Parts: sequence; structure tokens; C-alpha cells
Amino acid sequence: MYKIRTYNVISDIGLSRFPMDQYEVGPDVSEPDAFILRSQKLHTEPVPDSVLAVARAGAGVNNIPVDDYTKRGIVVFNTPGANANAVKEMVAVALLLGSRRIFEGMNRVQELTDLSDSTLMAQQLEKEKKQFGGSEIAGKTLGVVGLGAIGSMVANMALELGMKVAGFDPALSVEAAWRLSSRVEKMESLEALLNVSDFVTLHVPAIEQTRHLISSSSLLRFKPGARLLNFAREEIVDADAVVSALDEGRLSSYLTDFPLPALLGRKDCLLFPHLGASTAEAEENCSVMAADQLMDFLEDGNIVNSVNYPQTRMARNGGFRITFANENVPRVLGNVLSVLADHDVNVIDMVNRSLRDVAYNIIDVETRPTPEIVKQIEKADGVMHVRVI
Repeated sequence: MYKIRTYNVISDIGLSRFPMDQYEVGPDVSEPDAFILRSQKLHTEPVPDSVLAVARAGAGVNNIPVDDYTKRGIVVFNTPGANANAVKEMVAVALLLGSRRIFEGMNRVQELTDLSDSTLMAQQLEKEKKQFGGSEIAGKTLGVVGLGAIGSMVANMALELGMKVAGFDPALSVEAAWRLSSRVEKMESLEALLNVSDFVTLHVPAIEQTRHLISSSSLLRFKPGARLLNFAREEIVDADAVVSALDEGRLSSYLTDFPLPALLGRKDCLLFPHLGASTAEAEENCSVMAADQLMDFLEDGNIVNSVNYPQTRMARNGGFRITFANENVPRVLGNVLSVLADHDVNVIDMVNRSLRDVAYNIIDVETRPTPEIVKQIEKADGVMHVRVI
């Protein structure tokens, strides 16, 4: 029986995917094969030697010590795209709130507690409504930085709202390109995108290369009066640089899902309490994807949507399955195959994939490898982790 330890509140829709007769699932599971979590920080969490995988029901993995887990042979999964529609809709809200002074107008209505007569209230609001005027987003240019699962949906949505869309993503995948409307103008650089955009929305992961992607220097490239939206990650934006740009009038407003003390009380900032993916549908989608990915890995060794190991899948071809992770260096696979050959183990099928410094292999064999064979594979130079399924 496989054991799954849960952290945070995971949707029952996702947890119900685990067959009760094959899986033990819960927050107090001992010697788990895997973790499934949302926002739990694992950097200081002790990890039992039994753990083979961690599934994050969401896209970001800042709360997981990915590099450390990689060295230990632990596969880290995320759920890209599962909450994309929820974030897309939040960006739509931000675009409208950022261009029209709707929020201020609504607050003003609530302040009219001294007017009990509906006619007088209507007259007062009619007199004041000009101060809450704004502009339409139709015809404006939205710059989308990052055209993955969320960015491509945001770009296509903006087109449907009558906006012009410029997109920039140096790592645009073929899959993402297929999702993207041909009406999105592909920009050659971030600077080129900033120069033409009335609104800029960020949809890139928080990695070392994107830390403070929006900085004091990049803010100089913005069109005067442009608006910045950050519903991706806090670290992508240098908040101090944004405050300076707002103070100097170079940036019209900042709309973000990551409020900071320096931004509080400013009329040119709209701050959301990290609501981007906070919908019942998004939480269900994320939990279902995370559960399915864990089962596929634990039962068949397949890897889909891992942030630290290569995507590797192979249909079962009968017999028994060996999976192993290794340093991405020459001769490791050859040495493992030699071990199998020396013990007259026939290989039915196999697949080998690599991602940066790590490689992962699935090998189907006719007979179950003995403990001695497994031990020899584990001792092969470069091999990090071995399983027999």
C-alpha cells in the first residue's frame, strides 16, 4: 500500500482519486511515499527516507527545497495550468479596476450614511461621479511577460476584450505557441514590450533569472503613465523601485496580489490578498492533477510536470519495471545495462531523458531483478536512486 502525507487543506475531489484499498492518505501518515501540499513550507521540514515524490497543488514551488530534493532523488511535481483560468479572471478584474476608478466610487457610496433619502443620495452621487471617471481598456495595448499556461490565456482574453496584445517569452514552448492567438504580437525583448504597452502583466516563475525582472532600470523603459500588474510572484518586482516610479509619475499604478508594507495607503496601488487562484474550481483542478501525477509516478514510474526531473513516460510492456535517476554524465546508462546483461536480464523496452544535471530512466525487463542486481545498480557511478515497480 502506498502512503501519502497531506499538508494544508487539499480538496476532497483530488484526495478521492487515491483508491482507498491501495493508498493510505492523511496528515499523520508515517513513513510516507509522497507528500501532497499547497503552501506548507518544507525548507525546515524533516523528510523521511521513504519519500519518493512531492506534489504541489499549484504552480509555484518556492516553499519546497527543490535543489536539496533533487540530490536525494525526490521528484517534485507542480500543477501548471490547473489554476490558469482563476488567475486569468483575476487579471481581467485588475485591468478593469486599474483603468476605471470603480473601487473608489463604491467606497464613496458606502460613506453616504447621513443621506436617508434616495433622491438626495442620487443627486449627491450624480454631482460627484465625474471624479471617478476613467478610461476603457479597448484599444489599449497589454504587454504580457511570460506566455505559458496563464500568460497565453490572459493574452487571448485581452484580445477578446478589444485590446491589442504584445507578448514576450524567450522560452516559449511549442505547446504554448499553439495555445496563443496569432493576433498576439511577439516581441523580441522585454524592453521592446515595455516601450509599447499601456498595461504590463507578469506571468513568469520566480527563479533566479526573474528576480527583480521589473527593476529601476526596466521601469525607465515603461511608457509614461503605464500600469503594472503582478499576479505571478512577489520576487519578480523590486517594490522599492516601483514606489519610486509611482512617486515620480513614471508609473500610473501598481496592481498586485502580493501586498507589502511600503505599498499600503497609496491611492495608486490596488492590493489583493493573494486571491489569484482562490476559487473552488482552481483548488479542485490543482488537487486532481497533483493526485493523478503522484499515482502515475508511484505505480508506473512516469514523470509528468516535474520541476526538477525530465518529463519521462513509457507505456507498460509487461514484465517488471526498473526506474533510476542519475547524474547527467556519460556511461551511466551503459553501466546499468551491463549489470542487467551480466545477470541475463532481458530488456523489453526503455526510455532515457535528461534535464540539466539530472537524467531519469525507465527500463522494462522480463524477470524481476534480484536484490543483488538492484544493489549493483545502486552502486554504479552516478546513480542517485533506484526503484523496482
